[in-house]
Amino acid sequence: MMSKPKIALQLWSIKEDLAADFAGTLKKVKESGYDGVEFAGYNELSAHEVRELLVANELEAAASHIPFEKLTEDLTGVMAFEKTIGNSRIVCPWLSFEDYAQWKAAFVKLDEIGKTLQENGFSFYYHNHAHEFQQVAGVDLLHYMTAHTSYVKLEVDLYWLAQAGVTVAEWLKDHETKIGLLHFKDLTADRRESTEIGHGILPMKDYLTFAKDQQLPWLIIEQEAFQDYLPLEAAKIDCQNLTALRDEVYA
Repeated sequence: MMSKPKIALQLWSIKEDLAADFAGTLKKVKESGYDGVEFAGYNELSAHEVRELLVANELEAAASHIPFEKLTEDLTGVMAFEKTIGNSRIVCPWLSFEDYAQWKAAFVKLDEIGKTLQENGFSFYYHNHAHEFQQVAGVDLLHYMTAHTSYVKLEVDLYWLAQAGVTVAEWLKDHETKIGLLHFKDLTADRRESTEIGHGILPMKDYLTFAKDQQLPWLIIEQEAFQDYLPLEAAKIDCQNLTALRDEVYA
């Protein structure tokens, strides 16, 4: 029987709670049912302090979002920090350029970063939004990136893929060899913003079937907008609902 993937929370979802009480909020994340977390900053804690909090709460570091500027300016420091906290997956969370040539140059740099990371025991990912399909007219920049890099995988944000207007199932299939992580985030019926998993219109079971076929190790939840619940409440609902769907798909 195939083992089920673990479920992590992208901590950007609860950034205000973390800013107020990082340690206490991580405890609540564990109590909500999560196996791990994906970092989006460390609230000025040291790597050893972060590691101690993970151990104390029996949480794993599923991945970390590290800004492009930090990756280019201090990759050695990034690797040292991530090794200390027990993380092996590094994600570039955002790029934006108006000029196609600038995008191409950035992808060359991403591949150089990815090569160094791989040589040091890490895997490297780029996390998409919708603008990668829109910023350069007629060009799917993510497709270009996958075709012209060897050391960069995709952390596909399924919500933003849907918001970009592409046929998600076909796009995932066409790029499956490059996809290493998924962001699970549901979309409100009016297609305006994110919502709790199971409360929106995206076909989460189909996405889980893709994750199963690709044997992805983690399912990462993210939510950026909140209609009826506070972020920590929403995060608990997200975990409960995705866990139930995962258990159904992986039965």
